[in-house]
Amino acid sequence: MTSMPGVGIGTAVKHLTNIAHKAFASAAHFAAYAGLAPATRRCGSCICSEHASKHGNKLLKHALLPSSFAALRDPVSQTYYAHKIQQGKRHNQALIALARRRSAVLFAILRDDTISAPNA
Repeated sequence: MTSMPGVGIGTAVKHLTNIAHKAFASAAHFAAYAGLAPATRRCGSCICSEHASKHGNKLLKHALLPSSFAALRDPVSQTYYAHKIQQGKRHNQALIALARRRSAVLFAILRDDTISAPNA
């Protein structure tokens, strides 16, 4: 797990203790559990907007976001972050998008029971 940029031993332990007993059907389910999937705000019959979810495992979310910020030193993560900024996302939105992408990598590591993974 420590092969992911921005994930040290402490963060890896936080990840594992929060998700070790769970089984997820897909990376999207894992992202929703972590509170990284977008939520839709509805008003009656109108769908107003999408925003960051306030649900999910807050400990896991608060472990993924700082590790994503630390991973901005990695060239692959920098490129993804810059791409999101060029799309018009603000810093926090781009950081959440990076955390969601990294959660998919973490899901793949857990699903495949591997330690090394491609950079995210």
